[in-house]
Amino acid sequence: MSLNLTLRPPTDSDGMAVHKLIAECPPLDTNSAYCNLIQCAHFAATSVISEGAGEVVGFISGHRIPARPDTLFVWQVAVSAKGRGQGLAGRMLAAILDRPGNEDIRFLETTVTADNEASWALFESFARKRDAGLERSVFFDREQHFAGTHDTEMLARIGPFRQESVRAVAP
Repeated sequence: MSLNLTLRPPTDSDGMAVHKLIAECPPLDTNSAYCNLIQCAHFAATSVISEGAGEVVGFISGHRIPARPDTLFVWQVAVSAKGRGQGLAGRMLAAILDRPGNEDIRFLETTVTADNEASWALFESFARKRDAGLERSVFFDREQHFAGTHDTEMLARIGPFRQESVRAVAP
């Protein structure tokens, strides 16, 4: 089903809808509702909501890494069943990078478990569309960081983005 989707920065009033969406998108880790409220309120410039048919069907939470403000860290990408199959996740990533005020972002980083094929496909495709490299390395190790309770999180680092390609390439 194709929806007429609107992409926009989140507001604090979106927090509970985001919390519900993430809970409906396993294997994403659910955070507290308060965490999602903070994401929507404090990180609106580097996050995005997708709405269709009056409901939130997609959300990406991201923030600039304080020690490296030219790097966007994507925390979570959530797309509901209604929003899937439309390239929505890639369009949401592009909406963040192409937003006024984010022109100086040169890198995108995120963590992905090795077996998450859908996420790897998203970030590999996004890197290709932006004519940027993608490097992988261990970020949080299963044993060292998670005491064996969670799979290793691999760091995906995309960039550098050429400024002329950031705005010129359609998602």
